[in-house]
Amino acid sequence: MENIHYFHRPTISESLGNAWYTMKKYFLWLFLAVIISGIFQGPPNYSFEFDKGIVAVPLVVFLVILGIVVFLFIKPVFSFGSSMMFVEAVRDQKPNLRWLVSGFQKNYLNIVLAHLLQVAIIGIGFVALIIPGIVLACRLSFVPYLVMDKELDPIQAVEESWRMTRGFGWTIFGLAILSFFIAIVGLLCLFVGIFPAIIVIRASFASLYQAILTEKNMGATESVVEEVVTQ
Repeated sequence: MENIHYFHRPTISESLGNAWYTMKKYFLWLFLAVIISGIFQGPPNYSFEFDKGIVAVPLVVFLVILGIVVFLFIKPVFSFGSSMMFVEAVRDQKPNLRWLVSGFQKNYLNIVLAHLLQVAIIGIGFVALIIPGIVLACRLSFVPYLVMDKELDPIQAVEESWRMTRGFGWTIFGLAILSFFIAIVGLLCLFVGIFPAIIVIRASFASLYQAILTEKNMGATESVVEEVVTQ
């Protein structure tokens, strides 16, 4: 793998700045990634009028089960793949559209299990108390990147995300809060503004991931050098 030189600091402002640059340069690729992955973002919300007959009941059950299957076994592939496209973009590399479906060909089990583990852990945190859920959501936000970028298994991805985000929890939380307002502004811009807003939001998190990854790697390299010098 080629060495990636990434000089942005892991801050909210620099992550957003790099996200804006990334969106302008790779808009069409990232727009397509948002559109395709957005189709599978969650279980469909089906609503039917049951007074039309008992026949509607098995149909509702079937569609609900279908939605759950899509959410658990199809959505993660497109979601994780599009996340990797954003990582490539913030590295100033042309995003590869094959990432959107590559998970069906390789690494599929790790993607599905990592998604399930991430959702389960965060869900338990929110059920227990809201604050633990928020903390877990922030600390495990890098799981998709690590599964795709480093090809880690689900347990390794969760552990590594927890390690990487140590000391950056407030930064991730602050970026998430700011992302909410960016999305609101996008919706107010005749609705179509939501697409650039989503691209900026996702690119900013990918930028933060890459900046933290670089900082951690540089710190590890410096520690090794110091250890060698002192020996």
